[in-house]
Amino acid sequence: MNILNLLNALPGAISQGLIWGITAIGIYITYRILDIADLTVDGSLCTGGAVCIVMVLSGQNIYISMLAATLAGMTTGFVTGIFHTFMGIPPILSGILTQLSLYSVNLKIMGKANQAINVDKYDLLVSLRYIKGVPFYQNPIFIVSVSIILLVILLYWFFGTELGCALRATGCNSNMARAQGINTNLSKVLGLMISNGLVGLSGALLAQYQGFTDINMGRGAIVIGLAAVIIGEAAFKRIFHNFGFKLIGVALGSILYYLVLQVVIWLGIDTDLLKLLSALVVAFFLGIPYWKRKLFNTGYALKKGGNNHA
Repeated sequence: MNILNLLNALPGAISQGLIWGITAIGIYITYRILDIADLTVDGSLCTGGAVCIVMVLSGQNIYISMLAATLAGMTTGFVTGIFHTFMGIPPILSGILTQLSLYSVNLKIMGKANQAINVDKYDLLVSLRYIKGVPFYQNPIFIVSVSIILLVILLYWFFGTELGCALRATGCNSNMARAQGINTNLSKVLGLMISNGLVGLSGALLAQYQGFTDINMGRGAIVIGLAAVIIGEAAFKRIFHNFGFKLIGVALGSILYYLVLQVVIWLGIDTDLLKLLSALVVAFFLGIPYWKRKLFNTGYALKKGGNNHA
């Protein structure tokens, strides 16, 4: 266990954490704002990567390709939203149905199970090769960090508009929002589209970064995203109170998640257990609020009983 090996691997972990941070922000929108656990992301991440890589290979500009990947992700969210609102299917099942169908769609987009792209032949925005030995403005850490800041500013502005406030109200109490004249179905569909659009953009960046897109690239994305959300909230809850800073905290949570994984790998733990460890981390942090409530209620009941006895 050479500490230098760990230090050399940290820039890669940070850049990968930042890319997944965009996915985590998308998941935060559905999980925390809309109160929906959207499983579409396991498919839409790959969709974004597949669309971006195939378009670049066909000669399209990288920015046009990334825009197309974002729009493709938004389309997957739209499909899930229609399943839920128009057809009355529960949101978690709607996400599963879309995710399942995207497996075939992604295969058709790529034409095969995986598609590679060479950074030497194509002008990519981010790449693992740009981690070291390039000007700072070409480094993935700088590029993705700036992208996240711009996205947070844009989302902060949007959720301050009337439409954004309607979306937040729908997540807080859909019945009350409906009574106030808000079209809650529209809000749910829009929220799912924004969320999966961000996931599609993250998939496009991830595919460029690793140099390929794979049909299984998005498997477990919901767990990684939830881990980033929960870790970010736990670590920065007392520091970040503003909505925009909460989104940044989620992205930082993604970085912390990948730094922890890098330390785990450095310690020599079997990498086959990483998914299991991720699930356990998410389960642990999700259980903390429940344990707090139980301990608080138990302590309150004991204190009240003691006062009555006195």
